[in-house]
Amino acid sequence: MTESSFFGSHPQLRDLSDVDDVQFLDTTLRDGEQAPGVSLTPEEKARIARGLDRAEIDFIEAGSACTGPGERETIRRVTDLDLDATVTSFCRGIENDVDLALDCDVDGVTIVVPGSDKHIETKVGTTHEENVQNTEELVAYAKDHDLWVEVIAEDGSRARVDYLEKLMSASMDAGADRICYADTVGHATPDDTLERIEPMTELGPTSTHTHDDLGLAVTNALVSIAAGADLVHGTINGIGERAGNVALEEVAIALDHGYGVEPMDLTEVYDLAQLISRSTGVPLAPNKAVIGENAFTHESGIHTDGTLKDDAMYEPYPPEKVGRERRLVLGKHAGHAGVEAALAEHGIDADDDEIDEVVERVKAIGDRGKRVTDADLLTIAEEVVGKDRERRVKLLEMTAASGSGTPTASVRVEVDGEERVASGHGDGPVDAAVSAVQQALGHAADASLDSYHVDAITGSTDAVVTVEVEMSRGDNSVTVAVSDADITRASVEAMVEAIDRLIENEPEQVLADD
Repeated sequence: MTESSFFGSHPQLRDLSDVDDVQFLDTTLRDGEQAPGVSLTPEEKARIARGLDRAEIDFIEAGSACTGPGERETIRRVTDLDLDATVTSFCRGIENDVDLALDCDVDGVTIVVPGSDKHIETKVGTTHEENVQNTEELVAYAKDHDLWVEVIAEDGSRARVDYLEKLMSASMDAGADRICYADTVGHATPDDTLERIEPMTELGPTSTHTHDDLGLAVTNALVSIAAGADLVHGTINGIGERAGNVALEEVAIALDHGYGVEPMDLTEVYDLAQLISRSTGVPLAPNKAVIGENAFTHESGIHTDGTLKDDAMYEPYPPEKVGRERRLVLGKHAGHAGVEAALAEHGIDADDDEIDEVVERVKAIGDRGKRVTDADLLTIAEEVVGKDRERRVKLLEMTAASGSGTPTASVRVEVDGEERVASGHGDGPVDAAVSAVQQALGHAADASLDSYHVDAITGSTDAVVTVEVEMSRGDNSVTVAVSDADITRASVEAMVEAIDRLIENEPEQVLADD
């Protein structure tokens, strides 16, 4: 760190490189679930909690016991897992909330009490003095029941500094294990955060809870740590109300890469992010730091060439640090080195002239605004190199029907020269057809469908839909796009083509399952 560094040069801030330890409290299961449209089942919460524990998250806020019987069931599912993490429940400033949390067998509670005048006088309708007294009594009650206790002053970023300090001091005197600064509405600037949290850190162990409404959640979390806080509340993927909570993976990589502080096992974060995205239905933005699809994906010819020569040329840290792999994709910016590497990855030998021709064809597709899929590249390469590919899997015939009953489908495929017929049913005609293909191919279809989406639809009565699938089998993956007027046929043909590409180099014959 240099003398001009922001974190450490301010008289009220410590150098983040001197920080010994930072802990995380993950509130994905509580605050994250408060994002519009998100509702997690007990099974989903349990799976996520296990993932958080594998990632060595210190505290897991499993929910709010006061919400209702269903929520208490989900909290109990988490507490029954015997995790290494401390499992907590979020409680309002009401004694009954603490009792309900105790019934769920949690290790601790986070008690939220009003901090700003707006919340004290308007929301709760009490006085500042009564608020302090009530908080003291609640803390003492929770501690009498052997709970770990944290007190949050809600809307702390808009609280009067002197009152916030009085309320938090009373909480610590009553026996609280720690106090928490909360930027409940994402109002705070780094200066606001420093003004309020620095006096709190002198009272005892202090946490910080930041939201991203101003795009400052990570910055405010780092300012909090530099001011003396040692625990950060947040969520994986940054999900939560409005613009979301601070993304813990972003705080973690900033601390790890920038300052040598390791608050969690980052190698677990990508799988965890994917699990949470699937469970909540909140997709990951492709340009999201750490976990976005594009974070370690290179297309530009200059960037690809540099990356092939030196992994660190265009990346701040290696993808393996966060459980990722580097991807080289092709488009209008493709260059010789990138195409050569992509062909080699698929086992295709080509001389310089052939590679240059493939580059030109790839660029032509990219110039039309199209993504160059693995199947596109291989098709082009086979034509240029003059290599005939013997397909091992072919779709010969397909029928699908939905009507008013259960959607059904039947397919006739050829696998290694042998015809197979199968049928399936599902939630819709596409699902039924995919099920039929899986039945027909047996263990050959033992491939993971990693992504499925509709890329483009023309806007006329003879509309053509483009379906793109990404599938993987073992360590190999392939992306295929197929266009057709029938979305079911496009989906099935894309999957069959992907499976054919994935098994083309496997030596043994693909046999039907018994």
